[in-house]
Amino acid sequence: MNDILPIILSILGALVVVGALIPVLVKTRKNINRYPGTRDANDPEIRPGGSTLVAGDTATTERTAPAEADLDGVDTTVPDDAAGLEVIPVETPLPAAGRLTRLRERLVRSNNVMGKGLLALLSSDKIDENVWDEVEETLLLADLGTEPTMQLVDALRERVKVLGTRSPEHVKAMLREELIKVVDPTMDRTLNVQRHGDKPAVMMVVGVNGVGKTTTVGKLARVLVAEDKDVILGAADTFRAAAAEQLATWGQRVGVPTVKSDIDGADPASVAYEAVKAGIDQEVDVVMIDTAGRLQNKVGLMDELGKVKRVVEKLAEVDEVLLVLDATTGQNGLNQARVFSEVVNITGIVLTKLDGTAKGGIVVAIQKSLGVPVKLIGLGEGADDLAPFDAEQFVDALLN
Repeated sequence: MNDILPIILSILGALVVVGALIPVLVKTRKNINRYPGTRDANDPEIRPGGSTLVAGDTATTERTAPAEADLDGVDTTVPDDAAGLEVIPVETPLPAAGRLTRLRERLVRSNNVMGKGLLALLSSDKIDENVWDEVEETLLLADLGTEPTMQLVDALRERVKVLGTRSPEHVKAMLREELIKVVDPTMDRTLNVQRHGDKPAVMMVVGVNGVGKTTTVGKLARVLVAEDKDVILGAADTFRAAAAEQLATWGQRVGVPTVKSDIDGADPASVAYEAVKAGIDQEVDVVMIDTAGRLQNKVGLMDELGKVKRVVEKLAEVDEVLLVLDATTGQNGLNQARVFSEVVNITGIVLTKLDGTAKGGIVVAIQKSLGVPVKLIGLGEGADDLAPFDAEQFVDALLN
């Protein structure tokens, strides 16, 4: 018995030591993911479940909301793919350069009557007042506008009178030169998409519903991606059902993230603000903001677009305001353009649906009316059917 007692005491002592060590070991295990010293701005924060989030990410950074924006319900994170959408393979957009040349056949089909009609009239054996009246009528029917039409007809009258030529080649050359003049190749048609120091370029896209505005934003994102630009989209059209999802799908196709709200009718200014903030945080080149297109109430539209622009400018300058117009609407498109030019400072026009029943003269009419250049034209339903506008190529397509 005396021999067993020391053994029992040794076992009990070992059990006491092990029992004392267990809490220490557990505590050490719990602290394995914690920093031993003082954290600084570069240390990652450990989230529940062990995932890390770098300090400065949108989910950990406190933001001062702009006074005019309601940020409730805005998704301030920018996911790699659009949340809730089917994963779509990332596509490689076609280069923007040369698109107008590749799509010339469509442009020729839509405007062939104008070019051939003018050439036929001016190449006739006798050019009298009746011919000039028909030339004038042809230009007006092509939506060229009254002032540009008179300017073009007067210039052609003078040249034909002085030269006295009837050669189709000479007539076509004269008509080409005068049409290029009224389309005005001197206008600056470049897109302002260059970063300003630590700020991205900001582009607002405006226009009424039905002109293909959201689709145009998606196609323009493809143009910019093809030029190696980093882009973020802001779905500030919060009043049209599924507009945000549509835009996110366009972005996902080329690997461009979209900032959007999950609440129908959310404050558009807040979405625009968050998109620009994400663009600054992620050091992208361009932030593109799709806006609502309600035109029923001019005052309401003015207030809304004005608010979006003011809120965005709390973070960065708005470099480009593109107005999307449906080329098939003719003079109605001009009226829309005038309304929007009163609301925001339009810097460029995107003319869509020029491959349908549109008449090429609307390009000239809009530019003359607003003093703003047509910068891009849509020539089809394809994803890469948005082309930078070039005056000479456009006129050549009209006359071929």
